[in-house]
Amino acid sequence: MARAHVLVVEDDAAIRSGIVDCLELAGYQVSTAADFASGRQAAAALPVDLALLDLVLPGGDGLDILTLIRATRPALPVVLLTARGAQQERVRGLRAGADDYVVKPFGVDELLARVEAVLRRAGPKAAPVAEELALPGAVADLGTREVRRADGGRDDLTAQEADLLRFLAERRDRAVPRDELTGLLWRTTAPDLGSRAVDMLVLRLRPKLGDDAKSPRALLTVRGIGYRLVLLTKQEE
Repeated sequence: MARAHVLVVEDDAAIRSGIVDCLELAGYQVSTAADFASGRQAAAALPVDLALLDLVLPGGDGLDILTLIRATRPALPVVLLTARGAQQERVRGLRAGADDYVVKPFGVDELLARVEAVLRRAGPKAAPVAEELALPGAVADLGTREVRRADGGRDDLTAQEADLLRFLAERRDRAVPRDELTGLLWRTTAPDLGSRAVDMLVLRLRPKLGDDAKSPRALLTVRGIGYRLVLLTKQEE
């Protein structure tokens, strides 16, 4: 299956070439622009799935391109390419609607990880799940934010715990990576947040679901990836 089409708007030829090579080796289709005018035209016309955008461009402010994207293609994911120390530039871009940023100089692995994470968050969502989730050891009511366990016990869910269960239930056919959950729950892929926050949230949630830490029944850890939720079918309830 073909991977996404990425627009790279970057005036530095060496950086632009490196990004293109990195993305194409990973299987992405890539289009490029080297200045404000061509970047603005490409952002408006090309059928791309994600834009990598430098805000400092010859001939104009890249923030104007971001503003155009948000006005005409509000769902298009945008990742900023910013210089080290340009904190104010990043803040401007994020407030204008950018989804994430990468600080130059950056490594190939970081760039690809951020592109993949933003594309996952922007991808089509699964059909909505029922407000009541039937789990192996409990029923989680996402509407009232309450868990009723098979042993008769009850616990309240925090808003974030309910969101986590909803996200996992929507993606019940696969293990959901920690960085994807970080993006969904905290709307960021910031590395300083990391996966620890997700792990702590899961740790607090497990006892409410009646899961034993050594042998969880509902909230499964998939080693090296993230988490998967086990839902009962109608026949199993």
